[in-house]
Amino acid sequence: MTQRSQMLLEPRKSPVQARSAASVDAILEATIQVLLSVGKERLTTTKVASRAGVSVGTLYQYFPNKSALLQAALTRHLDEVAGAMSRVCREERGKSLKEMATALINAFLEAKMRDAKTSVALYSVSSDVDGAKIALRNGIETNKALVGMLITARDRVTKDPQIVASMLMSAMAGVSRRLLESGDPEKHFEGLRQELVFLVCAYLKACTVRESA
Repeated sequence: MTQRSQMLLEPRKSPVQARSAASVDAILEATIQVLLSVGKERLTTTKVASRAGVSVGTLYQYFPNKSALLQAALTRHLDEVAGAMSRVCREERGKSLKEMATALINAFLEAKMRDAKTSVALYSVSSDVDGAKIALRNGIETNKALVGMLITARDRVTKDPQIVASMLMSAMAGVSRRLLESGDPEKHFEGLRQELVFLVCAYLKACTVRESA
C-alpha cells in the first residue's frame, strides 16, 4: 500500500471529547449496520451518515472516505478481540496450562463470534482496507501478553515461550478463519471450539516434556 493510500485510510482527527467519541461510535455502528444491510459495494458515506443521524459534513470531520470508515470499523473489532485476550492473559497468570488454554480460546472465539454476521462482514472487507497490517500490530501485543502468561504457568513450558505463543495464535487464527469461511459459523462454533481446546491442550502438554540430553 502506498503512503498516499495509507493517508486516505487514516481518520482525519481523533475524538477528544465525550460528545465527539459518541459521534464516532455512532458512525462506526452505522457503518456496520449499512454493511450488513447493503454490502460493501453499495455502502456509501451518505448512507452511513443518514443511519448514524449525523450530517455528511460531521462524518467527514473524522473519516475522509468509505475505505477509512471500513478500516476504522475493522480496527475497532480487532482491538476488542485483542483486548479480550489480554485481559484473560492477566487473569490466568499462575494457573495450569490447561486452564490458561481453555480460558484463552473461549475468550478469543466468544469475542470473535459474539456477532457472527458482523464478524463475517468485516472479514470480507479486510483485504480491501489493509486488515493484515492491523492484525499484525495487534498480534505483536497479544503475543507479548501470551508470553507473560505462559511463563507463570504452574506446569512450565520447556520450549521457547515466544514460539509457543506464536503457535497458539496461529491455531486460533486458523480456526477463526475456518468459522468465518464456513458459511454458517454459529452451526460449527461449538464443535470447532472443543476441537481447538483439545488440540492446544495436547500441544501445551507436549511442551512441558523435557528433551533428553
